[in-house]
Amino acid sequence: MASLKQLKNQFLEYIEIEKGRSLKTVENYDHYLTRFLSFSKNDNPANITDTSVREFRLWLNRQSTGNNKANGETLSKKTQNYYLIALRAFLKYLARQEVKSLPAERIELAKVSERTLDLITNEELNRLLNSPNGKELKDLRDKAILELLFSTGLRVSELCSLTSDIDLRSDELSIRGKGGKVRVVFLSEDSKKYLRVYLSARKDMSDALFVQLEKNKNNGALTRRSVERIVKQHAIKAGISKKVTPHVMRHMFATDLLGNGADLRSVQALLGHSSIVTTQIYTHVTDKHLRDIHKKYHNKG
Repeated sequence: MASLKQLKNQFLEYIEIEKGRSLKTVENYDHYLTRFLSFSKNDNPANITDTSVREFRLWLNRQSTGNNKANGETLSKKTQNYYLIALRAFLKYLARQEVKSLPAERIELAKVSERTLDLITNEELNRLLNSPNGKELKDLRDKAILELLFSTGLRVSELCSLTSDIDLRSDELSIRGKGGKVRVVFLSEDSKKYLRVYLSARKDMSDALFVQLEKNKNNGALTRRSVERIVKQHAIKAGISKKVTPHVMRHMFATDLLGNGADLRSVQALLGHSSIVTTQIYTHVTDKHLRDIHKKYHNKG
């Protein structure tokens, strides 16, 4: 019988090739499952039991990580669930391969509090967009990044995948998102204007749309962390005390659409959400009509 480590590797190949999962997803699943196997010190799938999973969950619940180490906070329930989701997917794969192990349905996810949105005000958004106001190539690049994020609602990984042969004669752009799904996003006139300015100032031969400009970076494509750092730096420069990330820009894109009357299904398509349930998180903060009703009729005496 194949060992658990061998089965794990077969599972990772399966989700990459057969299920079409992104390399990032495969890497994450590898990390979660490797941590479980390392903790359990077990190489036999038959020895994955309710008890071993419960012990792993207790261990996870007591782990601190990253910035949480200083204040003693442990892994969030949401993060813990990522491990459990990976383990359940692995167990389902074992069942399909007729490998005896714990049934996946025996693992229940931890209850998490209702997701909240990280948002900034429209005034803060304008300050952020106007933060890169210099003539240096870095400012031109950063301005184009911020305008494009707000114009399209792109995920940061999608932004990093764009190439410099982008057609700015068109108002739309096809993007390959999560799970390899292709969707169309639309470019505002502002985003196209600042992209043209940035591209015309570029002297390198890189195929990437957004490139590293620091010394010794060789004009390689910006990484996810680089874009996150750029957004954070401009938020600080704009005097915004809240944590601002590229995903906050995606939130602002969605709430702007819904707040101005766009329907939920259209926003779902523009964001590339596979389920409308994911998109519904935006509705309770964007129902402009209900806010107007409340303001007009509530407590008028």
